[in-house]
Amino acid sequence: MTVAKSSLALENFLKLPETEPASEYIDGKIVQKPMPKTRHSRLQGKLVTNINQVTEDKEIAYAFPELRCTFQGRSIVTDVVVLRWENICFEDNGEPIDDVLIPPDWTIEILSPEQSSNKVTGNILHCLKNGCSLGWLLEPDDRSILVFKPNQQPEFFQEQNILPVLNGIELTLTVEQVFDWLKMKK
Repeated sequence: MTVAKSSLALENFLKLPETEPASEYIDGKIVQKPMPKTRHSRLQGKLVTNINQVTEDKEIAYAFPELRCTFQGRSIVTDVVVLRWENICFEDNGEPIDDVLIPPDWTIEILSPEQSSNKVTGNILHCLKNGCSLGWLLEPDDRSILVFKPNQQPEFFQEQNILPVLNGIELTLTVEQVFDWLKMKK
């Protein structure tokens, strides 16, 4: 994770070209996320696919991978952002507007080996303080998920624990099911 030493205004950060991997604006500093690796990408893709299979057609919500959300002085790129349908802004032609200026309704982060769990948790907490309803932090190495809800202590989930999802989403997943997605058929 690369951190810029100089301070920069959010408005100026948003004018900079996008980086690969994405950079975030946190507390006046630019922080570049680590490049996702195979397990990270696999979990991210499966989460997006499984959430959208039960939400998109019914216009309940939509899961976006690596979507930038800018709100309350930060501009972050969460691994998976889930927005309730009514919180997605659309152009007149039905396409979603590119700039998301609200917190996600559900934020999902997948911890990479090079990432600081505290910095990732800080982004989840920032989302929760500003209107997000649910946060997950997946830890692939120990096959656990921390679940965050507003004004509550985080909960630790492993194995057969059924994970909470946003209200109105009919999706039942256990921690074991999520991490079993890492096993690919040969």
